[in-house]
Amino acid sequence: MSASKKFSVLRDPVHGDVYLSHEELAVLDTREMQRLRGIKQLGTAYLVYPGAVHTRFDHLIGALHVTGKMIDSVNKNAELDPSGCLAIGEGEARIIRLAALIHDITHIPFGHSIEDQDGIFPRHDSDYRFRRALERTTELGQVLEGMGVREDVLSCLLPEGAEGRRDLPAYWTQVFAGTVASDILDYLARDAYFTGLQFSVDSRVTSYFKIDRASGNLFIDLAKHELLREDILSEIVRLLEARYYFSERVYYHHAKVVAGAMVARAVEMALSVGAVTEEDFYDQTDASVLELIERRMEEKDPEVRRKVTTLCESFRARRLYKRACVFPRYENESVQSELVARFFSEGGAANRRDAEERITDLVRFATGCEVDVIVYCPARRMQLKEARIHVRWPGEEGVQPLAKFAERVPRLSDLERSYRDLWKFYVFADTDDPELLAKVREVAAGELGQATNAYSA
Repeated sequence: MSASKKFSVLRDPVHGDVYLSHEELAVLDTREMQRLRGIKQLGTAYLVYPGAVHTRFDHLIGALHVTGKMIDSVNKNAELDPSGCLAIGEGEARIIRLAALIHDITHIPFGHSIEDQDGIFPRHDSDYRFRRALERTTELGQVLEGMGVREDVLSCLLPEGAEGRRDLPAYWTQVFAGTVASDILDYLARDAYFTGLQFSVDSRVTSYFKIDRASGNLFIDLAKHELLREDILSEIVRLLEARYYFSERVYYHHAKVVAGAMVARAVEMALSVGAVTEEDFYDQTDASVLELIERRMEEKDPEVRRKVTTLCESFRARRLYKRACVFPRYENESVQSELVARFFSEGGAANRRDAEERITDLVRFATGCEVDVIVYCPARRMQLKEARIHVRWPGEEGVQPLAKFAERVPRLSDLERSYRDLWKFYVFADTDDPELLAKVREVAAGELGQATNAYSA
């Protein structure tokens, strides 16, 4: 690239032209970033929405673009109110943009299924994973080191309180990783585009962001002449409602859940016989990780190998397990904690396997048929996020998280309740025979005691 050329342009289907500096382009060209071309943004959702094959790589380019728009707006707003608001300097913007560009670098194949929903591995945004991805021995780490920004970018990505994390202004991370930030503004628009679902955000939304000089927090100003800017508040709530809508229609669609559960079960079984380790997943793609598991299983116990191979082959062919039982939170609030403690918390994997074996044995005894069963229990909160974006509320001193005003915004409280009610405990079976499914349902009901099944198809 010519030394005089400061930017390159990529054409993005969601945002149009996206401009990248030569440094950002060098980051994109590293092995670690290129791997993300093989990680689908929505995991197994393409089995429900065939167009949903966009990747983490695509999303990060979009997040970079929105980050740039937010920085421009912050700086324009600082010009209008220099005494109350901060601007983002050129050096800061360089760090923030690079951090936004790589903030998903630690995602593994089928990560939300394996980490958030099944709890097999810790979440992707751990201290260890970011340090590993950006260490000086990786291509990405070397590129960032050569730019002299590795430590600052790493500190932007590390969780608060992580050892060795530099003390950075809060807004450096909030621009791309807050409740309302460039991350969500891109992925909602991108997920809508590739699933075909209808969603749009007022293009002005990025113009609302400011940085509070007193606290250093990114915020949205809801006050004008001591009155509530209801139009801006409505747009923010509509954005959060859209996140719920996509959670309901896409992220927790039952077919996506069962497909992810099948992959997670194959991973869990491969781990149990020492065929793979967590570290093996860090450098894999959606396609390569299944091949790795099957290859590593070749020398393992034949019966476990058969089950893992069958799960992988069924997943590829979209021969998905069927729902036998569904235990939603809204019917099981009194026993939800008990179910989570038994099947998701520490020791949950062993308890799931025990329950699956008992259900399988009893169904075999009653029908003479062999049916494989998956007991699926998500984390209690799943991916529920409070409305942590800071706002200036009329009559209130300083800026505070929007969640503090939930009582004054009933739609926020309704959203939180709706998110909690997305929680569902499933029992899946590898059959579409109605009589066998009915027997699995009957046996599972006995296994789960006081839990109420709401599914009878």
